[in-house]
Amino acid sequence: MTSGGVAYERRSAAPVIAPVRPRKLAKVPFVELADGRLQGVVSSGSDVERVYVSSITAGDHGLSCNTNNNRPCGGLSGGARACNHLRALADAAVAQYGVDRVARYLKVALADGDDDLWSGLHPTTAPDRAAEVFSGFLRHLAYLEVPVTAEPLPELHWFPAAGAVR
Repeated sequence: MTSGGVAYERRSAAPVIAPVRPRKLAKVPFVELADGRLQGVVSSGSDVERVYVSSITAGDHGLSCNTNNNRPCGGLSGGARACNHLRALADAAVAQYGVDRVARYLKVALADGDDDLWSGLHPTTAPDRAAEVFSGFLRHLAYLEVPVTAEPLPELHWFPAAGAVR
């Protein structure tokens, strides 16, 4: 993929892909397909100071859901049945990336015309990855506090400038 003859991988700015359809950031403020998982942060419906860190691993469909204080989610029953946080995460991912892309990433086989991601999942219990996922969420939040500038960011110095690549 190129833009103006420059490969995206060699630029300091990546293209932003528009979501497939709008999603509510208040319910699921962070969702990503990364590290072999669909992972993200889901707001608690009952406590404004609590969020749930949820993930579904690609391939084996391992489910994990914990609070930001590393307490297990009470709605995740033995890993075989998804809690509401995981369902909200999956819904947000489908809204953000589209069902086809999410299904491909998680290695879910869906019947033609089927847009229910859960119909193709065969859930198991996954290791707790809450600390990794929550750390990534906090790292993304930190960029919201960076003042707007055209100058390079020191922590991203290893990206070449867009004009330097030919």
